[in-house]
Amino acid sequence: MRIKRFKRLVGTALGTTLGTALSTTILLVTPVPAVAAGPGAAAGTAAGQGRLDRAGLRGTLDAIHEAGMYGTYSSVREGSDRWTGASGLADVETGRKVTPGMRHRVGSITKTFTSVAILQQVERGRVSLDAPVTRYVPDLFPGADRERGDAITVRMLLNHTSGIGDYVLGAFPSLAQGSTTSLDEGRFRSISPAELVRLGLAADATGRPGELPGSYANTNYVIAGLVLEKVTGQKASTYITRHVIDRAGLNHTTFPRTPYIKGPHAKMYESFYGLIDPPRDYSVYDMSWGYTAGAIISTTDDLNRFYRKLLAGDLVGRESLAELRRTVPVEVAPGAAIDYGLGIYTLDLPGCGRFWGHDGGVFGAGTISLTSADGSRQLSMGWNLMKYQRLNEDGTALEPSPIDEAVNEHIVEALCGTPETGTPETGAAAETGAASRPAAAADAGRALPDGLAGVDLSTGSRPVAALK
Repeated sequence: MRIKRFKRLVGTALGTTLGTALSTTILLVTPVPAVAAGPGAAAGTAAGQGRLDRAGLRGTLDAIHEAGMYGTYSSVREGSDRWTGASGLADVETGRKVTPGMRHRVGSITKTFTSVAILQQVERGRVSLDAPVTRYVPDLFPGADRERGDAITVRMLLNHTSGIGDYVLGAFPSLAQGSTTSLDEGRFRSISPAELVRLGLAADATGRPGELPGSYANTNYVIAGLVLEKVTGQKASTYITRHVIDRAGLNHTTFPRTPYIKGPHAKMYESFYGLIDPPRDYSVYDMSWGYTAGAIISTTDDLNRFYRKLLAGDLVGRESLAELRRTVPVEVAPGAAIDYGLGIYTLDLPGCGRFWGHDGGVFGAGTISLTSADGSRQLSMGWNLMKYQRLNEDGTALEPSPIDEAVNEHIVEALCGTPETGTPETGAAAETGAASRPAAAADAGRALPDGLAGVDLSTGSRPVAALK
């Protein structure tokens, strides 16, 4: 297979995985069709009876599978009312189905966990957000890089304004030549955080330290993880597990210790825009290359709990939470930027309110988690087929996929809900019915930029000019 040109961001990490599901299409606030739950509807569970439209949630989730996604799972919450569902296949060869609560590689959502850990150290006086990173890890910036490191602060790492490039294409060099060989060669390879930093510093700089807009790069969060290790004297994974994961009460969230996922999980299929045909399973993978930028495994229910606890001030104090939510523009693709805080971004859905969260992607797995500003409305969802889109005839862009539209509709159904629900931001009763939502969308044009935050952990932050 020959591809003339691939004019596309080969994303950043976890940054946002919607990178795959929403990178080429935009999440439009459009009316959600009233899809009735038929015999093939997604399996779902609910806590109590409330305002969530269970038929709509089941129908729109099932529609993602019908559009071509292998398997997907979703957890939605409004107040005390909860719904969790799953649709499709965990294993396309055996026909095993996905089920609610499956464990999943969540990619760049890991960045929020890492940011919380750093902010806890800020509260203890061990780290200053505006101190140069070389105060903590001078050895990462040897020789000519020392002056560069002296100009980069901890805050710049966490909000992607350091100007440091991404390491992913350095770690998987065949991707730049249109080959996925290095994905398979690296399946059981262990890469040290220091080596990831070296690759990131060797990549082209994306700008000057502190320059706006920032540029999403996984390298920033690997350095942040090494800062955490330096000031705590513990492995970053150990500290985050004890002081973030355990403190939030997450029972199914872990840093992997081996290439294998423990517990019920789906296979995770990578297509890489048709370069891998048929898509291959990458659920068994050494995630050392993700480190504190994207290695965590979790479930959709755990992610909802994590962001709810975070935004309620249970993991960091009020001042830290204010710093976390101080956003700057960060570019995730040429001409497309998001409002990014410290390991979290904000998203305004016209007529529905403001949401905070992150998304992430690794080879074969995509995830997104969004929570309303007051914590009342939440969605976390994952899927197990990545980069399913195809290039157009001249190879200059990706063709829209029906999967994109179906994912968008489920997100809108989950976050905007029915007229009786009101806006997630205020909880006020909706003034108009569901049919009026298209007007709000028309005024706003679109809700998400092309690609969100980083597109996905599995492809890095630099454009790939040609795949052959």
